[in-house]
Amino acid sequence: MEGDNSSVRSTLNKNLIILHFTVFIWGFTGILGTLITIAAVNLVWYRVLIAGLSLFLYFKFNKKAFSVNLNTFLKLAFTGVLVGAHWILFFASIKLSTVAVTLVCLSSITLFTAVFEPLINRKPISKLEILSGILIITGITLIFKFETQYTKGIIVGLLSAICASLFSIINSKHIQKNEAPVIAFYELFGAFFWITIYMLFTHGFDSSMILKRADIGYLLILGTICTSLAYVAGVSVMRELSAFRVALITNLEPVYGILTAFLFFNDMKKMTAGFWVGAVIILSTIFLYPIAQKQITRRKRIN
Repeated sequence: MEGDNSSVRSTLNKNLIILHFTVFIWGFTGILGTLITIAAVNLVWYRVLIAGLSLFLYFKFNKKAFSVNLNTFLKLAFTGVLVGAHWILFFASIKLSTVAVTLVCLSSITLFTAVFEPLINRKPISKLEILSGILIITGITLIFKFETQYTKGIIVGLLSAICASLFSIINSKHIQKNEAPVIAFYELFGAFFWITIYMLFTHGFDSSMILKRADIGYLLILGTICTSLAYVAGVSVMRELSAFRVALITNLEPVYGILTAFLFFNDMKKMTAGFWVGAVIILSTIFLYPIAQKQITRRKRIN
């Protein structure tokens, strides 16, 4: 029995390390989004194209089967709508505000997951998760109050967080039946398909698609390391971790992202004291949640 528990803890710790590394990579996407000069929709179109092709080559070179039945294909392709929308809104928010503001808004994933996951999975709502959500709302409200010049960016950032929360919950179900690379491939295909349709209807394939030399390098990093590799890793850990736990750790993205934004752009000087009070409330909630959860679990065992 003790050996089994040790094995479970080892697997859990391994998945947590993978997730933290993945979140660190995601934190860097904000920097790339700032450096790449094209519009958000065009950026994401290139991103999912590069990521999808890199996964296709991965399957071919490793001779791995990646076919799925029609029902699974449709489910994953339609989940790609949320994936594409999340990334477009994320990069649009950065261009409307700053990397730091966008990443803190993304912390609201915890709040949205605390609300949506019990509703979608038909399970009791956790009081601790709701309390965490309320604290995050408080932090976001403070940021809204003091960063009025970024109102549009904040709203778009929150919409991005809603999309991320929903596809994380959906993927926690997909991963129980499919391998992570397969899920990533078809969801990225879905994102690419729907964004292409949108761009065709809006005449998006014009001179705005032309890339600068630097953009090509940044997009290759974004599409391969920050998307196909990180996306597969992020989905794979959901086999062992709940959607809420993944969302909670994903909220460390602002920590990594804000620090790298400071190193690259000195972004922190643009922020008011109100922003930092709100950010501290949000990030403190993220760090304290696992501690509170352990205490509650321990008390239940004693009782």
